[in-house]
Amino acid sequence: MHNKNNWIALNTIWIKECTRFLRIWVQTLVPPAITMSLYFVIFGSLIGDRIGQMGGFTYMEFIVPGLIMMSVITNSYSNVSSSFFSAKFQRNVEELLVAPVPTSVIIAGYVGGGVARAILIGIIVTAVSMFFVDIKIHNLGVIIITLLLTSSLFATAGLVNAIFAKTFDDISLVPTFVLTPLTYLGGVFYSLTLLPEFWQIVSKANPIVYMVNGFRYGFLGVSDVNVTVSVSLLIAFNVALYLVAHMLLKAGRGIRS
Repeated sequence: MHNKNNWIALNTIWIKECTRFLRIWVQTLVPPAITMSLYFVIFGSLIGDRIGQMGGFTYMEFIVPGLIMMSVITNSYSNVSSSFFSAKFQRNVEELLVAPVPTSVIIAGYVGGGVARAILIGIIVTAVSMFFVDIKIHNLGVIIITLLLTSSLFATAGLVNAIFAKTFDDISLVPTFVLTPLTYLGGVFYSLTLLPEFWQIVSKANPIVYMVNGFRYGFLGVSDVNVTVSVSLLIAFNVALYLVAHMLLKAGRGIRS
């Protein structure tokens, strides 16, 4: 009975999170498709013809996996950070904390909503990219694993951000000053092999490099880093962030006054 109640709680939170972003699909699902279309037109069609090939592929083929991953990262993070902070701001998250619902179930519900939105965005952006380039799939398993681990990682990171946030402005600080720079410097638009050796080493300190390259390997079969290392780091980061989120929620950090 206890497990059944936990499953009902998890399912309820997950459905609520999915309903939330699906109800305002014009704001949550359409903008990424439009933004990525602009990237494809500007960087792929206009600039790509002048750049030529990269890594043995056309520039458009090379950047598609990175652009999909960029959308996944942004949307999984923003979905959970805005949703949990709204619940905290409206004081209804306290109902979850006093209810007989394990902290792990609360985390799984919110993160599951972020992952669902990220996967849906990933499918939409992939569909859009098919108007510009023929999609190749080298290893579907690596694509799925990287997609799930990356979206869950940033969904959990969004939850941690929302726990610490005190105003709505606080939940936009990390995406603006951390995620965006790291994403653009994460090998989305270029191969690390183009950089001087010193900057290649520096770039490998950027965790998004491993996510983008792992995802690119799944599509094209090429990567600037070891794919096994990429997956291992994603698993380690997921475990670490989950433990942090669990500890913060258990202690009521940023919620209980």
